[in-house]
Parts: sequence; C-alpha cells; structure tokens
Amino acid sequence: MDFLTAATKNVLGTAPLPETLDAKGRDVVIVGGGDTGNDCIGTVIRMGCKTVTALEMMPKPPAERAANNPWPEWPRTLRTDYGHQEAIEVFGADPRMFSTTVKKVYARDGRISEIETVKVAFKDGRLEEIPGTEQKLPCDLLLVAAGFTGAESCLPKVFGLEMTGRGVVATPPGRYSTNVAGVYAAGDMRRGQSLVVWALAEGRACAAEVDEYLMGYRNS
Repeated sequence: MDFLTAATKNVLGTAPLPETLDAKGRDVVIVGGGDTGNDCIGTVIRMGCKTVTALEMMPKPPAERAANNPWPEWPRTLRTDYGHQEAIEVFGADPRMFSTTVKKVYARDGRISEIETVKVAFKDGRLEEIPGTEQKLPCDLLLVAAGFTGAESCLPKVFGLEMTGRGVVATPPGRYSTNVAGVYAAGDMRRGQSLVVWALAEGRACAAEVDEYLMGYRNS
C-alpha cells in the first residue's frame, strides 16, 4: 500500500516518487495474488520495470468450475486481471507463480539483490514447503501485497469482544453490534478481507445502528 500510495501521489504531482520505490529498470517481485498485487503489477509495468514476477501461495485455480463449486456459488476459477494482461502483452507470459512463497532474501551492498522461492502445498490443513523446489530469482524491488489474515487483536482483547473462526469480530447476522453493549464493528473488522466499497457501505449501515442505539429510534 505504501508503494501504490506513493505511485499515485507521483502521478497526481502532489509528491515525488522516492527512488527506493521506483520500478524503472528493476527486477520486481510481488508477494500476493489479490487485487492489491494486481495493481502493483500494472503499476510497475507502467513505470518501466525490467521484469515482474507475482508469487501466490495458493494453488492455481481451474479454468472452469470444479464439480464441488456449482452455480450459483461464486466461481472459484482462474481470473486474468488487467495487470496480468498487461504483463502478458509486455513480457509474453503470465507473471504469476502459484503455490510459491519467499524463503530467503539476499542483499548486496545493503540492497536487495535476489530472493529464493520455494513451492508450498497444503498437508493436513497446513501449508508446508516442498523440499527440493527452491529457486533463485533476481529481485531489486520486493513488494509485499499479502492478504488479510484477521483483525488486529489489541482492540478486541481490550473490549472483550467475541471473535469468529476467521479472526474477525462476531456480530449477529445483518447487524453490527458485538457481544458488548455499545461496541460495534464494521468493514474488514467484521466481514474480513474485502473491497473499500464494502467498508463504506458497512460504515454507513453501522452508523445508522449506532444512532438507533443512542437515540432509541431510527428514522429509516
């Protein structure tokens, strides 16, 4: 996020891009296969990167729905977003490496120079490295766009809030109230990793519920 924010400010002319974040002529590796990682891919390509590689810990999704993912469920299939499409157009190949993570980072003269990756797989519900699959990649700009793994624990602990198995604050279905009277949760804290439009919508709905709690009635 620091990288994307700085890149946007540079384009808008409100702040110069720090040299450490300039991807021009660099071998870029992006850790994370979500929307943020995709935005990073498109951004570094437009900056003129030398190469770009995107690492995704999860296995490569199928091109078509699997038997255990029927309609009308959300299709868990391979998606090629704009960043991936631009990489294919510029470099001739999809930049993503699935079932792969960073194992080691190497530096030269105080700056990152390459990384060592390793293949991973799920075993008994846990992600484990596959021995003998290590591979070194040139890298002088490493961007971490890792996914949301749960709400920060400090506030829930202080307020004594109940949490779900997904690591977010528990609320009744369609509501934003927690197990503690007068304490509410919304957005990523309540629903988990999602888009900013959901955070906006939930913030407004939560505000209405808080207003009802404070005033004793609701206007709409």
